Amino acid sequence: MKELDPQMFLAVFQEMLGPLLWLLLALVGVGTLAFVALLARERRIAWRRLAWSELIGLFGGVIALVFMAKVSSSGYSDAAGPADWILLALIFVLGAIGTAVIAYTAIGWVGTATRKPAA
Repeated sequence: MKELDPQMFLAVFQEMLGPLLWLLLALVGVGTLAFVALLARERRIAWRRLAWSELIGLFGGVIALVFMAKVSSSGYSDAAGPADWILLALIFVLGAIGTAVIAYTAIGWVGTATRKPAA
């Protein structure tokens, strides 16, 4: 394999996750829309919330790798070529980013729902 083709990555993800891939992509879409709505509502980034979300995102990346190993028929020892290692790194990064965005959004919306209005 001499080139990295995005369709190849999509085919590999489809093979690994099956129909769950589309459910995860829908979750990413809804999470992104909720994130944008939260940013539009607050009109700023809450830096403390962002720091906590990034920490949670690291665990999300690890969970994505564990989830991939459970769902797919191959394990980490089967990763032989550069495309396999790139895909494993991509799974970690996407899991970390997705978890961080969803955590930031969830903490933000729960925080606005539980805050007392100013009197």
